[in-house]
Amino acid sequence: MFGAMNDSPPNLDDVENATRNHALSVFGLVPSRADDPVPEGTQTIVLLGPSEPGFWAHVSNQPEFRDGRADQLDRWSRRIIRAMASDFGGTAIFPFGGPPYAPFIGWALRSGRAWSSPVTLLVHDTAGLMVSYRGAIAVPFAIKPPAASTLPCDTCAGRPCLAACPVNALTSAAYDLAACHGFLDSPAGHDCMNQGCAVRRACPVSHSYGRLPQQSAHHMKAFHP
Repeated sequence: MFGAMNDSPPNLDDVENATRNHALSVFGLVPSRADDPVPEGTQTIVLLGPSEPGFWAHVSNQPEFRDGRADQLDRWSRRIIRAMASDFGGTAIFPFGGPPYAPFIGWALRSGRAWSSPVTLLVHDTAGLMVSYRGAIAVPFAIKPPAASTLPCDTCAGRPCLAACPVNALTSAAYDLAACHGFLDSPAGHDCMNQGCAVRRACPVSHSYGRLPQQSAHHMKAFHP
């Protein structure tokens, strides 16, 4: 579409309009560097995440969720993001399917819209600790970014994420993965399994993001089968 229909490179509005049709949002723009694992000629890496509210209602009605096969969300992401990448003359990249894995955490930090939170998880300016990336598009043109965002934790009263884990598995010091999985196996862990990680839910920015518990339960099941 880009090469055939438009003599000037797309801008951020063009990309956001395309993502909106699929309940996705631009979660960050990353100017490409020589050490990025992207095709030659890439100028911008466009990070894509769920647009909330509304993402789960949209995606759970897609064909991938009705065909009885596994990996519904990843298969949907591949189909949709590859099609968008083709429209913009770019290449789709995903955080799954490795190894090797694309450096999404590094890209998120470079985007200026995600940071390391007090509990070390990524925190995003609009998704909070519920941030997730469905994929990215490496495009051969520069996109002017919006005004710079600020770390929401700087103005977060009390930083409730620090005390939210019922078993102190996730703190500012470390992530005790074994303790986390052990808790999720217990009856007390059903709340996190069904509603999502208590630490992620404690983030005030997460509250305003609008992610449904059904989506969090889907991710928790993948994390702790």
